[in-house]
Amino acid sequence: MTTQIDELMQFLSGSITPFHAVEVMAKMLQASEFEQLDQFDAVRMTPGKGYFVVHQGSSLMAVRAGQSGVETGLRLVGAHTDSPNLSVKPNPVKGRDGCIQLGVDVYGGALLNPWFDRDLGMAGRVTMLTPDNALRTTLFDTGRAVAVIPSLAIHLDREANTQRSINRQKDVVPLVMLGEHQQYDLKAWLAQELARVDSQWQGARVMDYELSLYDTQPPNQIGIDGDFITSARLDNLLSCFAGMRALIDADDAEWSLFVATDHEEVGSASTVGAQGPMLMDALAALAPDPKLNRMMRAQSWMLSVDNAHATHPNYADRHDDQHSPRLGDGPVIKINRNQRYATTGEGAARLRVLAERTEIDLQTFVMRSDLACGSTIGPITATETGIPTTDIGIPTLAMHSIRELACAGDIPPLVALLNAFYRRVA
Repeated sequence: MTTQIDELMQFLSGSITPFHAVEVMAKMLQASEFEQLDQFDAVRMTPGKGYFVVHQGSSLMAVRAGQSGVETGLRLVGAHTDSPNLSVKPNPVKGRDGCIQLGVDVYGGALLNPWFDRDLGMAGRVTMLTPDNALRTTLFDTGRAVAVIPSLAIHLDREANTQRSINRQKDVVPLVMLGEHQQYDLKAWLAQELARVDSQWQGARVMDYELSLYDTQPPNQIGIDGDFITSARLDNLLSCFAGMRALIDADDAEWSLFVATDHEEVGSASTVGAQGPMLMDALAALAPDPKLNRMMRAQSWMLSVDNAHATHPNYADRHDDQHSPRLGDGPVIKINRNQRYATTGEGAARLRVLAERTEIDLQTFVMRSDLACGSTIGPITATETGIPTTDIGIPTLAMHSIRELACAGDIPPLVALLNAFYRRVA
């Protein structure tokens, strides 16, 4: 288990934005002899060999070619690369009273209170205009804390511990430096920082960017017995790591596909989201003939892997008594009859058989009937592709906080379950 946890920690540390996560995954796949392509082509694939494609820098798909024809179906594992965050606005510089601040948008359903009083870095993708008039993109990371959102002192808000509410426009405004904001140019600073790190950007201008703030505190294994993993972006980079690690290790698998899409936290409706054409285009490339494609999809099965709500010991009443996943008791089957999850009875049964054959314990999550249920890529992917899909995930606390918590002991069983799934143990 130690090796997998250490590898996960490295992955989380480098995956500070979806762009960085895809870069880290691409390097891991290349180190495992997966070949990067512009697009999939089943005719040119060697059985047993791995291939991957990157889409717009923030989504990735990896496939292992099978010995038999694609009409026998695929085993697919889906996850998403994005997490709730604070995204820097296009014209962000503002401030008063000698403080320079940055305006940010709240991306996704972020739990905002924990973002206050944290050391925040800035990272993402920057598009540059070079001196020879070429537009080029590059990844950016301050590598250090450059921002903070200070709380208002309790002396000035006596009701903060009982009635605090947060205004996203007014209260969530990071402080970055002292000075007069009218004199500060963020793009000029970005260009200077990039040129300082890499001389190829000397004389280049920043034309636009996709930047967000991130928690600079590294992931950690904590608890008296080291039971817990704490980190930013466990939802859903933990699933990305598990799906990719399982595919890399499944070198004897038949046709298997790992899909990591962007924009799940905001609905998946984008060119590189689960509702976009990326996956269907890949399936068409693997089986160009429409009849063969339908046959392939009918024989396929997908696991949508996204974190599940663990039972919080301080708020156990927020769970259905009969469906309360516990940290450390294994992966969770997620069920919602209103189709917020794609799991069917048959899909759950198939997964239980797989778990029994691999001696892995499973849990079941159903939302309380009087609380709204979230959703994930499972129902979207099933709708777009027609592939039977089952939603599963690792039990997690503090989901959508700046720092989330999972059980270290749940990670190896998830990787093992996905590996057995790829290898068609059941």
